[in-house]
Amino acid sequence: MYTVVIGVIGADVHAVGNKIIDHVLKEHGFNVVNIGVLSSQEDFINAAIETDAKAILVSSLYGHGELDCKYMKENMVEAGLSHVKLYVGGNIVVGKQDFTEVEERFKKMGFDRVYPPGTNIEHAVGDIKEDLADA
Repeated sequence: MYTVVIGVIGADVHAVGNKIIDHVLKEHGFNVVNIGVLSSQEDFINAAIETDAKAILVSSLYGHGELDCKYMKENMVEAGLSHVKLYVGGNIVVGKQDFTEVEERFKKMGFDRVYPPGTNIEHAVGDIKEDLADA
């Protein structure tokens, strides 16, 4: 099965969701590289390079994901990872915002899939399997 890198970006220390995502992905046969909390873009990118990952899953719950993820796709392309799928989910913006607009902003930033707060990880697993089957 495919290798995926997961972690919590920025100054965010929300570890419970990260552990759940790790567990569910492993149950579905993914090789999970969990870089944990307080992770930088560089941490995600380096882990993806070192493990030949096919996808990066970024989590954020403290609301500053939009700032933490800015230029991530550009940095991935620069590192030779343009082929790696990029996902983000959680409470990724400050305040209550229309998710359709939030999703559009993140897709313009280069994210392949964007998940709102409360999304069941099983839904994302289906998307990841579908996306990587086409890769």
